Amino acid sequence: MKNYYAHETAVIDEGCKIGNDSKIWHFSHIMSKSVIGKKCNIGQNVVISPEVVLGNNVKVQNNVSIYTGVNCEDDVFLGPSMVFTNVINPRSAIIRRDQYAKTMVKKGASIGANATIVCGNDIGEYAFIGAGAVVTKSIKPYALVVGNPAKQIGWVGEYGHRLEFNESGIAICPESNQEYKLKNGEVTKIK
Repeated sequence: MKNYYAHETAVIDEGCKIGNDSKIWHFSHIMSKSVIGKKCNIGQNVVISPEVVLGNNVKVQNNVSIYTGVNCEDDVFLGPSMVFTNVINPRSAIIRRDQYAKTMVKKGASIGANATIVCGNDIGEYAFIGAGAVVTKSIKPYALVVGNPAKQIGWVGEYGHRLEFNESGIAICPESNQEYKLKNGEVTKIK
């Protein structure tokens, strides 16, 4: 029994797994052997390739292609028209299916509209990739990155607010009162 919603124009191949309460909108294609968790929202004109894994509560905005080799943990946000790649040196005349690079997007990370994630670079927990950024290296947890190539300009908390650290290396999120510690170029949530 189907416990998810799929618009009548969506194409869902046999052999995929789709979690309860997920929604798949107009003209999207979910390919075989892909896994979509519970309460995901798959926007219009999205392609999810074979063997992609999306955790629970993943939001995929319109016009996103998620290629084989990409895995997203729970609570990930993929902005409109953002791009993943899965081959470092693609050529039309050369088949490189056995060379797909892996990309992991960790829990709670957000990737802005029109950003590009070059394959083989992981995105850390709760990292925030600004709109239009081109990610060419792995991104630390809680990092805020922008530009081409993407450069870190600060830190964000789990609610997406920019963190301002005091002289002791402590920041408090204004919305949640969560506390974070910056030490040796790494951020951890302490409360």
